[in-house]
Amino acid sequence: MGAEAGSDGAWFESKIVDILCNSHLLQPVENENDIVFLCSVLRYDYMTPFKARFHEIRPRSFYSYQFNELTEGMKILANVNLDDPKKRGLWYDVELKKISKKDVQGVAFMNADSIPVDCDLYFTNEFMRIEKPILLSDRENDLPTPPLRKYPADCTSCFDNRRRDCKKCGCHTCGKKDRPELLLLCDECDMGFHISCLNPPLEKIPDEDEWFCPGCKNDKNEIVKAGETLKNGSKRAKMPSAKQSSGRDWDNGMACAGRTKECTIVPKNHFGPIPGVDVGTLWKFRAQVSEAGIHRPLVAGIHGRSDEGAYSIVVSGGYEDDVDNGDEFEYTGAGGRDLSGNKRVNDQTCDQKLTQTNKALALSCNAKFDDVKGAESKDWKAGKPVRVVRKYGKSEYAPLDGYRYDGIYKIVKYYPEKGKSGFIVWKYLLRRDDQSPAPWTKGAPVFDIVYPPDYLELEAAKKKKQAEKALKIKNEKSPKSLKIKKDKTPNKNTLKRKQQSLFDMVGISKKPKIQNNYTLSSQCDQWIKSDVENEHHWKDCLTKLNDGKKEFFDKITEVFMCICCQELVNSPITLLCKHNVCQDCLQRSFKAEIYKCPCCRNELGKNYEIKINAVLYDILKELFPGYEKGR
Repeated sequence: MGAEAGSDGAWFESKIVDILCNSHLLQPVENENDIVFLCSVLRYDYMTPFKARFHEIRPRSFYSYQFNELTEGMKILANVNLDDPKKRGLWYDVELKKISKKDVQGVAFMNADSIPVDCDLYFTNEFMRIEKPILLSDRENDLPTPPLRKYPADCTSCFDNRRRDCKKCGCHTCGKKDRPELLLLCDECDMGFHISCLNPPLEKIPDEDEWFCPGCKNDKNEIVKAGETLKNGSKRAKMPSAKQSSGRDWDNGMACAGRTKECTIVPKNHFGPIPGVDVGTLWKFRAQVSEAGIHRPLVAGIHGRSDEGAYSIVVSGGYEDDVDNGDEFEYTGAGGRDLSGNKRVNDQTCDQKLTQTNKALALSCNAKFDDVKGAESKDWKAGKPVRVVRKYGKSEYAPLDGYRYDGIYKIVKYYPEKGKSGFIVWKYLLRRDDQSPAPWTKGAPVFDIVYPPDYLELEAAKKKKQAEKALKIKNEKSPKSLKIKKDKTPNKNTLKRKQQSLFDMVGISKKPKIQNNYTLSSQCDQWIKSDVENEHHWKDCLTKLNDGKKEFFDKITEVFMCICCQELVNSPITLLCKHNVCQDCLQRSFKAEIYKCPCCRNELGKNYEIKINAVLYDILKELFPGYEKGR
């Protein structure tokens, strides 16, 4: 009949190969624990037989329970998969806890220590009885040999079909599953290879502790030693990056560029202006707008949460139903378009729904939410502030180039209507509510467009390269007529060619530098003077006032950055060594029994009094309103 052997709590059908006893025993065996059984698992007959004690084996289960025979508290043998109950797993002893037509729940005894684990049982028609050991004198001879139980397949490619060739569980070269004693396993990819299928074939199993297949082995000739340059080996030649036949100009555009930094002054769900960013600030690319924290998504036009509201939007003119009147504009919601295949825009193909970001924008309106008819606010200024960014485009209020921050708007009303496409779209009426003058009005401050680092230099080099390429092609077509003769002595009467500047090469007109001096409030100026502990820091920061608000705020962020969390200090503690650190960061350091300054390692002592610099905290909250939220 055979036996079952337990391994880490799971039971496998096995057969007893031999019965041994402890070698130190000279007298006949009387205790069952002194007997050792040599067992072989029937499912894995190629494995080496293992030793088991008497309590680790038992007769094979052959009787399957009917569903009406099950009772709560009964102990059975069942197939259990904790990760996915509907998929087949291993066989464990299970005590039934709940039995119903919909589901069966129990407690499985796992691991060698029989640790109880709650589980859901799916294969209810395969519940088996746990058989007890029977003496030879009482055992029946005509007991049937039950078929092997079902287990999860070790190979998902061939499902453990021995008659089927498989390069995943067999030889990775020929696919055969014979001669397992001549099968080499790669220590990197874990694939098997017959020694006769290798190129060149091996005569015997190598003696090395580690072996790598030809696909994983590193070629010694490709290893770059100190002082050598990168070599073009066989692997490198097959890589897509080695192909030069692509007609696309990769690595030069900004369409797929990601963020190089992230705004951490305020949390991602911050409503209202971003400290340090003036109305009218102009960026060249969308990624820069995200880095500044004005509008964080790189593609989506609405940034918000369906349970909070909308934080910012981008007016790009992508919907034909948009109407832009400057201080007031009608904005069309998102959705209703098939953007499969990495499309950015497409025609309307279905009705829009007031869900996700559309719902977030509706929640910013100071009115009761209505996803059927919409709503209109009676006091629209009490709504949640929405940051608005305009993209260069057809609107007369849009910038000529780049993306411009136009300030805070509030939602007056939202409603559904049939758009020009014939489908229902959700419309939002937004009205400006910002103290700063609109960028298109007379007297509003004008800012130079902000470019990414080294962008102008790269564009100049690119234009120069294109001009040289065009000149070369032109010379190849008519070399005689375009041959340039160099005079040894230049003519003094000829005018010298005017040297092009970097702005001329890129095609940008020069503008006189605009003075955007930043002035502190009287209260903030008074606080700075009273912060004696950081007098040397403020002296350094105040020199940036003449360079504008952005430069001043960047300097403050740099000077008052916590050395631990690398963000603007929150609840700042000014130490004896004049370094500033967050209260939470210093408390974590003290909890780890490190009583030193995190910056200069100056000894503070175990009894150091942690006291917040209230003056510095008031200054930072005045300059960066809302930065302490979410910290």
